[in-house]
Amino acid sequence: MAYQILAGRDFATRFRLRGGFALHLLYLDESGHTHDPSTAFFVLAGFAVFERSTHWLESRINPIAARFSPHDPSAIEFHGSPMYSAKDDWSGIAPADRVQALVDVLSLLGNPQLKLRVFASVIEKSLVPLDQILHQSFEAVAHQFDQFLADMWVRRRDGQRGLVVCDKASYEQKFQALSSLFKHQGHKLGRLRNFAEVPLFLDSKASRLIQMADLIAYWIFRYYQSKDDRGFRLIEPYILRHATQRVGLVTSVSPATEVALAAIQPHKYPFPSPSPM
Repeated sequence: MAYQILAGRDFATRFRLRGGFALHLLYLDESGHTHDPSTAFFVLAGFAVFERSTHWLESRINPIAARFSPHDPSAIEFHGSPMYSAKDDWSGIAPADRVQALVDVLSLLGNPQLKLRVFASVIEKSLVPLDQILHQSFEAVAHQFDQFLADMWVRRRDGQRGLVVCDKASYEQKFQALSSLFKHQGHKLGRLRNFAEVPLFLDSKASRLIQMADLIAYWIFRYYQSKDDRGFRLIEPYILRHATQRVGLVTSVSPATEVALAAIQPHKYPFPSPSPM
């Protein structure tokens, strides 16, 4: 985790010295797989955080991990699917404890000082050619993040640049190529004008913030795939909005999916309230 924080700070410091801009980091992860026939949706999602706030956020996540490994909190990785199914690091941990940990991590989105913003693309795979899903997903999220940075300048003359940080296990070469393409040649919505560099890829085991992005992506995925809205309800208030319009969540889903989502009933096992901090 130290590598992630120092790398972000060093890059930001060099960039500010050159151009006077601050840096926002967009941590992204995916849930579902473009070519997995057992799932109907693909989600690319995460959150944006000001680069000076990464250490504070990590310092609030580590004590949650310490509940399960007091002597080595870094041994615990927050990863949506294993937490839900009690696999890997989460094998043998009681459901109530796993759920409480999830709720406590996601509740950090609501910190009023951090002003975290969620960005996500959701694609129903039957509606988009499989070889276009990654392109469309990254285009949607990158465009909204770029607009978010541009709006800071328009509203407050607050110069910001952005850097996307992804899980090393993700589609590294594809996302880097798309970022360069969108920046230099453009995409169907314009060009990326506020990105400092192509995406940076880190080992999720070493980055608490990548792990938090994983939880966001997984529970948005569960909302669409399994019609389980418990995690989505914690995430939805922090999706980027422009005025009253929710712009940070870009979806390509069928009318049947919209109807099914509108008909979701309260879950048999509701999530608890966050633990007192």
